[in-house]
Amino acid sequence: MKTALIALLILIIATASLGYDLGSQAPAKPAAASHQAPPPDPDVIRQGGDTLADAILLAIPAVDIVGSTAGYANDYDEACPYTDAAAPDVVYKLAPLVDTAVDIDMLGSAYDTKIYVYREDFTVVACNDDFYPDYVSKLENVLLEGDVKYFLVIDGYGSESGEYVLNIVGYAPYILDCPPGAQLEGEPPLVDGYIDLHNGGCNTEGVEPFGVITQSIFCGVSGWYLSPDGSQFRDTDWFEIWVPSWMDYVEISGEAEVESFMFELGPMDCDNVGVIQQATFGPGLVGELIIPAEPGSTIWFWVGPTTFDGTGEYNYVLQTSVGWNPAVRTETQTWSAVKELFR
Repeated sequence: MKTALIALLILIIATASLGYDLGSQAPAKPAAASHQAPPPDPDVIRQGGDTLADAILLAIPAVDIVGSTAGYANDYDEACPYTDAAAPDVVYKLAPLVDTAVDIDMLGSAYDTKIYVYREDFTVVACNDDFYPDYVSKLENVLLEGDVKYFLVIDGYGSESGEYVLNIVGYAPYILDCPPGAQLEGEPPLVDGYIDLHNGGCNTEGVEPFGVITQSIFCGVSGWYLSPDGSQFRDTDWFEIWVPSWMDYVEISGEAEVESFMFELGPMDCDNVGVIQQATFGPGLVGELIIPAEPGSTIWFWVGPTTFDGTGEYNYVLQTSVGWNPAVRTETQTWSAVKELFR
């Protein structure tokens, strides 16, 4: 019964997960997804200004700010990473009194947004086009200096415009430390100009195309970087998991400082590989997979950010059943009990 149930769940998950992108380079952007959002609430609407000259000043935090870009002029555009937009835009002004870090979130907006922040000298501080699956934007951990003016431009991809929802709140980082004794991935620092020759799997011809997970606790690093020609890349980590001879399935759970995917891949052929099943994990969200396997066989496994937009690097931690000792794998020992040892 358990085997049949697991197989049914995997079939459902696998069917739902078709089409996931395994690549490391940001692809050409497809057509915008459709959006349906409620009309602006006149009690909370704070419409942005048309240009930097008449930008609307917002105090921080700014919560549930609602407005529309429809009917406004196309005054500004920045690459993040898409350019040549003809979308109308509106502008807000931020003037913190002290140094602060903020998240600028457009969740709930009704069109394909793009947002960017100018310093008062008109240098770009931060920019994002697609953060959420419906192409709505978010900027995380934007550093603002005290007594400096900033301008937040709410724009759109292509010619997109519409109603938006804006929230600006203090940034609260999620810190995930590598547990003592964990197996370490060993990825070099993800700096701009990086060429990924470390467990890049089918996305690289590096000297170490696949890492190997051999312990119960594994700590990895992922993130984003610009290639030597300035293209946006995300770090994709490809692993082989060697299934112990006494196991017919592998359990994997994960946490990360940034929202990430974990994929079971197959077949083990770079020309035909795809996603068999997937889970999302991230700050405060544990993802879990149960992967059936032949004892003594090998599994392909993938970890990477859910988005191509981002900067820097972050930690993720996996707990796997591959490090179990057969001498202690008894009827009374459950995977849940083993995981509790590391919480």
